[in-house]
Amino acid sequence: MAEVILKPTGNFDLTVEAEVVTPDNFAGKNAQDIGKLLVWQGPKQFPISDFFEVVGNGGSSAQDTTIVIDGDVIRVKRIGEGMTAGKIQVKGSTGMHTGAAMIGGEILVEGNTDSWPGMEMKGGLLHITGNALDHVGSAYRGSWHGMTGGRIVIDGNAGNQVGGGMSGGEIIVGGNVDNFCGTRMNGGLIAVKGNAIRTVGAEMTGGTLVIGGAIDKFTPGFMQTAVESDLRFNDIECPGEYKKFAGDYAIPQKGKGVLYVSAQNNEDL
Repeated sequence: MAEVILKPTGNFDLTVEAEVVTPDNFAGKNAQDIGKLLVWQGPKQFPISDFFEVVGNGGSSAQDTTIVIDGDVIRVKRIGEGMTAGKIQVKGSTGMHTGAAMIGGEILVEGNTDSWPGMEMKGGLLHITGNALDHVGSAYRGSWHGMTGGRIVIDGNAGNQVGGGMSGGEIIVGGNVDNFCGTRMNGGLIAVKGNAIRTVGAEMTGGTLVIGGAIDKFTPGFMQTAVESDLRFNDIECPGEYKKFAGDYAIPQKGKGVLYVSAQNNEDL
């Protein structure tokens, strides 16, 4: 597999819109051609070479191309947006919209991400080893449909509205989440190993949501249906005893989702 290394060198005082940074766009190009691809900074476009040293050539196809971003790019948005194949490895943190509308391939972020990672994602794998801010796998503002396929793995914590409007795919959070996890969820799986604050599964009409820690304020509109132990969803294991709920009954004449809540950490429910 061919490898292209991007080493940050430029002025990132203004954020850079870099949706062009995908294996699809780098495939079939040499380092000089890649350096000429344009990104937005404010109201103007500039070549990638103004911000990165480019080393290496793309492969014959997106599938045969790996992009390595060697350093923090927290001021760079839209890395991997819409990519269909190949791999992106970021040796640092990334900005907003990382992996947005991703269709296939793999993105590994060895750090944190800003908001909207995996927004409206359709396929592939987005793995964040640190923390993510808000709207992981969510629908964009004004849209009702969030993530529909693929997998997002966050080893650390995530912010507000994880999986908002989600209708397919999987989100696994190793730490805690903030407010509105799974709001308007209608399909797919969200598994949170840690705690949640409030409004978990609000307006949920489908899918499966698992909270392995404690919920500070439980959402009204859910009805307990059973108690189950040692949950497993394909290769995703959630050990322990869980109270199983159906909801959200605040949404009449709609389908209901499934909410599993740790029995040990939520004895008052």
